[in-house]
Amino acid sequence: MKKNILASIKNQMDNHVGEKVTLRANNGRRKIVVNCGVLEKTYPSIFVVRLENDTQRKVTYSYSDILTKTVQIDFAG
Repeated sequence: MKKNILASIKNQMDNHVGEKVTLRANNGRRKIVVNCGVLEKTYPSIFVVRLENDTQRKVTYSYSDILTKTVQIDFAG
């Protein structure tokens, strides 16, 4: 069942490749990092976001980060 949930999260992300996103990542110890960027690419177990403020910098997260709410992602639409 968990694999189906992760697959549906990936499919949802696939539909938003190239769009602007806002990421809220919980980095532990009550530290929340908020980044804006573009969802650049999705892979079988991770996705890549190119950050807006620095075109050279990219961050990667796994779909399980979304499932466990370590990362929240909002699509700009």
